[in-house]
Amino acid sequence: MASIIELRELTKRYGDLTAVDDITLDIEEGAVFGFIGPNGAGKTTTMRILTTLLRPTSGEARVAGYSVMAAPRDVRRAIGFMPDFFGVYEDMKVWEYLDFFAACYDVPAAGRPGMIDDLLALVDLGHKRDAYVETLSRGMKQRLCLARTLAHDPQVLILDEPASGLDPRARIEMRELLRELQKMGKTIFFSSHILSEVADICTSIGIIENGRLVATGNVGDMMSRLRAHRSVVVRFVPSAGVDLAAVAAGLENEPGVLSAEVDAAMPSTLRLDFGDDDSELSALLARLVGHGLPVLTFSEERGDLEDVFLQVTQGAAD
Repeated sequence: MASIIELRELTKRYGDLTAVDDITLDIEEGAVFGFIGPNGAGKTTTMRILTTLLRPTSGEARVAGYSVMAAPRDVRRAIGFMPDFFGVYEDMKVWEYLDFFAACYDVPAAGRPGMIDDLLALVDLGHKRDAYVETLSRGMKQRLCLARTLAHDPQVLILDEPASGLDPRARIEMRELLRELQKMGKTIFFSSHILSEVADICTSIGIIENGRLVATGNVGDMMSRLRAHRSVVVRFVPSAGVDLAAVAAGLENEPGVLSAEVDAAMPSTLRLDFGDDDSELSALLARLVGHGLPVLTFSEERGDLEDVFLQVTQGAAD
């Protein structure tokens, strides 16, 4: 599939400070791309370049085939941008707010009422159509701002911390809304500090630190690439009185087992570092049961996005 966002050696400097440092990145059309990194890592600067609000010091950025420097008006037509801090005109009603922004994008007046109703239905604010914006909760204002970015039916959505400051229910609603937008064929580029939610909805991620892109790709592939071994948890029936230390010592001689130790925090539990051979893992479980050990659970612990993030970053961004 063709790339709809292309960065080539993108760099932004402020005097001696390099906010974005030589980033090269391709994002395919229809992707949901999570852009993560510590505060001050360069996420917002990158997004502001993509949205034509900042000019890069060097390098190139293209959105939907248009250069952010040579064709900024075309880029703006192709994107919907939701900044991390956005203003709302609080003396407007909800429908008036959307009508105003639709007019800014030259949406014909005759088509705006139907478009506004569709957008309000999409973000579940139809019941607030005639409410004043100032009366909305923060979560509702976030959804209204997202609806605003859709007024001109952009190909690409660039969202800076769309779930920032939301309560758990509002975060879930925002996540489901992003899924719905993906089904509609939108390409979504968004930043977030909520790593578990990024992993839950993204087709790919990029991790940025100190202005440099330190890792990018599919979450599952990145975890597999960075994981040196597998972590296996074996729990025995607590009342069986299994000598865990003796079992752990014996397991270290088993094929595929790199190490075995008693989990001090979990009763009747061993943790194994294991190689990458599925057949050896299956055979180990069969031998444990065959030796009469009362195995209650035998499971592999999967890493998550936090593991990837901690492995590829140094914690020195702010």
